[in-house]
Amino acid sequence: MKKKFALTAAAFLSTIVLAACGSAPSSNSSAAGNDIGDTIKIGLNLELTGDVSAYANAEKNGAELAVEEINKAGGVNGKKLELVSKDNKSDNSEAATVATNLATESKVNAIVGPATSSAVASASPNAQSAAVPLITPSGTQDDLTVNKDGEAYEYIFRTTFIDSYQGQVLAKYATENLKADKVVLYYDNSSDYAKGIAEEFKKEYKGDIVTEATFQSKDTDFQSALTKFKNKEYDAIIMPGYYQETGTIIKQAREMGIDAPIVGPDGFADDQLINLAGAENTNNVYYISGFSASSSDKAAEFVQAYEAKFGQAPSMFAALTYDSIYMIAESAEDAENSKDIAANLAKLEDFEGVTGTMTIDKSHNPVKSVSIIGLTNGEESSSEVVEAD
Repeated sequence: MKKKFALTAAAFLSTIVLAACGSAPSSNSSAAGNDIGDTIKIGLNLELTGDVSAYANAEKNGAELAVEEINKAGGVNGKKLELVSKDNKSDNSEAATVATNLATESKVNAIVGPATSSAVASASPNAQSAAVPLITPSGTQDDLTVNKDGEAYEYIFRTTFIDSYQGQVLAKYATENLKADKVVLYYDNSSDYAKGIAEEFKKEYKGDIVTEATFQSKDTDFQSALTKFKNKEYDAIIMPGYYQETGTIIKQAREMGIDAPIVGPDGFADDQLINLAGAENTNNVYYISGFSASSSDKAAEFVQAYEAKFGQAPSMFAALTYDSIYMIAESAEDAENSKDIAANLAKLEDFEGVTGTMTIDKSHNPVKSVSIIGLTNGEESSSEVVEAD
């Protein structure tokens, strides 16, 4: 599938302002920031153990590959990049502690991570107070980078798209590509991430939602809910959630004979989804991704390098973090300290990454294209480009 449709991300972002997470301080930090020394120090604040470790370990790999390449090419103005990696254990309080430790003890010049929105919300105030830029590769909650008035936090950035944008993409794709006039909306009600996407889908989708059902994180038996809508008339199932539950749902749905298209957000974007569902059940499944190996020569070269180093194909999370490191490196070229890096990140334009060409907007979100990946027998069988103006 090669059809493209346009979505105006910048305009959309300006009209959707959710409540701020409440704990982040003013954007004008009085801290001095951290000076760049003999090396440019980048801290990794990632969920290397715990519930979402699959995402974060892929992100760590992406960061390591980028640093290795940059250093091999001579570094940034002759200075090598140095990674300082810490595990936040998929715990929000620990993520906040790690951010403080990286900024004030390790004296890093920039922080990459956490991977998940809730952990980013916890870590951001401490990075902000220390005047150290934090860039999350995959935190998608709308208000992570802005305060309650919609003004960007000076030191908080992201490399991926926002939740409400994903809800709009899912609605467009269901309508225009799947021709779905009727859908089931089945989502994780324990996750702000999934709830945000579901709410935006409901606002944007013009068809009929015949059933709206929910599940909870760590649920394992979904047959009761699936039985309730199995024999209803619908064209697709829209399923905002993470791979841990959605992989099992796909397995149970297919084994019950439910063969309708299942469409999800970037929380599907991990091989564990296929492992949980079973490759034989992972058919007619589609999900939003910030990365497609077939999108450019640069992306293909990244895949080749990643497979050579780690013996497996990269996920979207690895690719987003790889780009995050390169964005920091470019922003450090004429920088003397962490404040300079943040100022340069805010002005980044037409950055060519493996996840697409992006420009950082006034809310510190990237304006970029996304892809919808189709799976057949657990393998990528299609890639649909979604263009954002």
